[in-house]
Amino acid sequence: MRQVMSEPTARYRIGVDVGGTFTDIVLMSPGGRAAPKKVLSSPPHFNAAIRQGVAEALAENGVAVSAVRSFTHGATVATNAIITRTGAATGLITTEGFRDVLEIRRMRMHKLYDIHWEKPPPLVARHLRREVPSRVDPRTGEDSPLDESAVRAAIERLLGENVDSIAVCYLHAWLNGANERRTRDLIAEMAPGTFVSISSEVLPEIKEYERTSTTVINAYVQPVVTRYARAMEEDLKAIGVPAPVMVMQSSGGMMPIDSACEFPIHIIESGPAAGVTGVHHLARRMGVRDAMTLDMGGTTAKAALIEDGEISRSPEYEVGGEVSIGHRLMKGSGYLLRVPSIDLAEVGAGGGSIAWIDPAGALKVGPESAGALPGPACYDAGGVEPTITDANVHLGLTNCEALAGGALRIRADLAERAIRERIAEPLGIDAARAAWGIRTIANSALIRALRAVSTERGRDPRRFTLFAFGGMGPVQALDVADELGMETVVIPPLPGLFSSLGLLFAEVEHHLVRTHYASAAAPDFDRLNSVIGGLLDEAEGTLEREGYDRSRREVTVAADTRYEGQDYALAIPLAGLGSASGTGTGTDTDTGRGRSLDASRIARLVEDFHREHEKTYGYRSDEENVQLTAVRVVARGLSDLPRVPDRLEVATIEGWKPSGARECFFGPEHGWVRTEVMDRGDLTTARKVPGPAIIEEDNSLTVVLPGWTARLDDWSNIVLERAREGE
Repeated sequence: MRQVMSEPTARYRIGVDVGGTFTDIVLMSPGGRAAPKKVLSSPPHFNAAIRQGVAEALAENGVAVSAVRSFTHGATVATNAIITRTGAATGLITTEGFRDVLEIRRMRMHKLYDIHWEKPPPLVARHLRREVPSRVDPRTGEDSPLDESAVRAAIERLLGENVDSIAVCYLHAWLNGANERRTRDLIAEMAPGTFVSISSEVLPEIKEYERTSTTVINAYVQPVVTRYARAMEEDLKAIGVPAPVMVMQSSGGMMPIDSACEFPIHIIESGPAAGVTGVHHLARRMGVRDAMTLDMGGTTAKAALIEDGEISRSPEYEVGGEVSIGHRLMKGSGYLLRVPSIDLAEVGAGGGSIAWIDPAGALKVGPESAGALPGPACYDAGGVEPTITDANVHLGLTNCEALAGGALRIRADLAERAIRERIAEPLGIDAARAAWGIRTIANSALIRALRAVSTERGRDPRRFTLFAFGGMGPVQALDVADELGMETVVIPPLPGLFSSLGLLFAEVEHHLVRTHYASAAAPDFDRLNSVIGGLLDEAEGTLEREGYDRSRREVTVAADTRYEGQDYALAIPLAGLGSASGTGTGTDTDTGRGRSLDASRIARLVEDFHREHEKTYGYRSDEENVQLTAVRVVARGLSDLPRVPDRLEVATIEGWKPSGARECFFGPEHGWVRTEVMDRGDLTTARKVPGPAIIEEDNSLTVVLPGWTARLDDWSNIVLERAREGE
């Protein structure tokens, strides 16, 4: 039973992050007291674990359900539907001659020299892709008359195939979506209740494959997400939670659940985005402008970059393919989504990743995972394959008796047996060295992810602070920091549930985009400012409908910019455009924030682009023409109360305490070392604890390697620093 945390002001917030192994819940009081709750996920019916965990968290902390005023969710349902190919039966209506865009793709091979590699099959089978004669003139935006008889025939054919959802994507509809809207009306007339996604609303942006793929994915997961969301709302109502449900977007902002049901493409990577968002706010509070994140959970590990106080974002990513290492050239293994997202590199190295020996006798780790069931061998739930968790248990680096605050009992003997039988004996080594080998190989995958977001993009990791979280992130963090030459690692409060905590820090966010080509040397300011003004009006109107007055709005503008002739562009902020919190949109001065571009702002955009291009790709070309290809607007609705508390107090499980000192293996150089075990409360801001040491918590633990020190800062973060001579 946790300590009762009720406070007079009844404005509690709940963050729920569903992972492949655990469902993490954080209940936060108005005063900044956070109570964690970790339960095993319940695939395929994830709602069951959410309902159970929320009810238990409220009961254990003495909080009435009526006191909950905010509920934010990090969802995996859309991702799972794509990965497992369990989305809706989906049809596509497209322009005559463009039926096979989904299969032609970008003609890029994910594995260039692997003759056995095959592209993933389209989410819409060929017989469910129907063509109609519809076309928009890309110069004038005029559309040819829609052949409604052909459209009705296509709809009838798809309905005969029992599709649940239909995507509509006509050529150049990003410029004029009238024919798509009419097609949607015809579908509603012929089959009321059928889900419809039209590309002119899902992605009003040029490039046919990108727009078609994104629209199809939206249609494919929309019925699944909608059913999941409505069931979750009913479950929350059943236990009496009155708060509206918000969902984390892949970009790091929140959106209302109704918007998530309409455009589920924005929530595909919502869980990983929550942790990076949490670090972004935490680093800002600490005064850290350059940070890298390492989120290592039960199945995968993800890395991201925060530079100059801003999260690195990508305009597109792939989902449902092979594990991504973030390399810009290695694409094509999954399904393309052209939506803003936090730029993540992902590897198949989580606590449940399975260690195995390949036919050549080499030790491998992942990407296959033991998942929640049966889980690692030490869970005693039927798993027999050794995992990263089993390796750390055998090495003494993870609690050898229980995890999750005592809720999950651990069998160290089963971990040892799995490692010995599956790895050590076949390789002719002892179990400790086999376990250390598993840990070392896992670390190499983590290093690969961190390099993908840093050195591969022209950033030196040594100038960044590493923030590590997730159930396993703090266990492995110092190994990778050592290898990369990093000097400081931060373990935030509630590291094992930090993504859930990060959900509580996010603000409402909407992303809008319009394709528009303009030469920076001679732009048509009237046309360009008309596009910007239209997007700003749409952004302000959306926030106003959601109840945000001008004092609680923040709208920023960016332009996709490239050297003329390049295929891809960089998103460069248009300084001074949009509106800051409290200013509305009425200003148009160099010092304020306005609605229109002029020559001076274009000149600044060009210089900012040159600098970013040099930073990202290693060169700039002042002689080449610079071109704008699209305008992007981000509209944020700001909470009336601070999302990040001044101080965070973590509620602890009553009676929980760290295990005693134990023998830990720190590699062949150090061998087995009697190691002190403490909890976060044993650390202070004034004293540095030298490694080796283990800092246990009821949701994770931190391994302090020899040569490193640990201390607390003013926000209860564990700050790990490389020991200097004499320390």
